[in-house]
Amino acid sequence: MIIGSKYLFFRELLSTNTTAANLVKERKVAEGSVIYTSYQSAGRGQGTNSWESERDMNLLISVILYPYMIKAEEQFLLSMTVSLGICDFLRLYTDGISIKWPNDIYAGNDKIAGILIENSVMGDHIEHSIAGIGININQKKFRSDAPNPVSLAKLTGEELNPDKCLKELASCLDGRYQTLRANDFGSLMTDYQALMYRKDAWHRYSDGKGSFRGKIKGVGMNGLLKVEKEDGRADDYSFKEIDFII
Repeated sequence: MIIGSKYLFFRELLSTNTTAANLVKERKVAEGSVIYTSYQSAGRGQGTNSWESERDMNLLISVILYPYMIKAEEQFLLSMTVSLGICDFLRLYTDGISIKWPNDIYAGNDKIAGILIENSVMGDHIEHSIAGIGININQKKFRSDAPNPVSLAKLTGEELNPDKCLKELASCLDGRYQTLRANDFGSLMTDYQALMYRKDAWHRYSDGKGSFRGKIKGVGMNGLLKVEKEDGRADDYSFKEIDFII
């Protein structure tokens, strides 16, 4: 086992990703080390987004990785790997799990987990990666203006053991990471495409030109989202170039 070979617990942090980054700067940290906390006072999401989590309720972790097997231009493969590992874990408890490109995990039409991967690139390869993950486990009330949060407890009607969930999550992430290390990119891509939220169905979106009806056709190794329009043409979008309209 790589992911989960070492656990570093902190009662409270500003952010697990920030702590992980500082640890990597200070010394060589074993690959697969999991930094986790009961509470983040400044949890981070993509861009300027924050991550809300009640104390002792959810999984708040960062995993330190050295994905030498992929080039910098292939870094979306790591996002696929982490997303699939989270889905594998959640599917132990509930159905209807999907990946909302590029960095959210959904249960039905509700957000249950988020991902923030930060890569340090040296030349054309990744020197190290920090995979930040937040998963709603036992929280039932959400105070932020996030439109659609949900937790495993709300879905299952049961309170879960966070320590048990952490070990299960690490095992699922490790399984997918071993696939990445084996250079089996094809199976990661196939499984990712099969779990994409809204894939092959008509829905509303918006881009720089306005709103439109489109159909998600998949994602490339470069991480670009391919969306078919009603006129039959298809466009590729990078992060922040397209919005999902609920």
